[in-house]
Amino acid sequence: MFNKDMRIQGFDDELWAAIQGEEQRQEDHVELIASENYTSPRVLQAQGSVLTNKYA
Repeated sequence: MFNKDMRIQGFDDELWAAIQGEEQRQEDHVELIASENYTSPRVLQAQGSVLTNKYA
């Protein structure tokens, strides 16, 4: 399958910077939009797992 050590960081630095910037923006600001939700780290981990392969 894929090398499990593959990461965005070091492969696509522009995308990595965008992800890091968005993470920082969400930490620094309160969004007052009722439909906005923050995803828990566990859900983010599950979404990035092999469980999503069956829907790809």
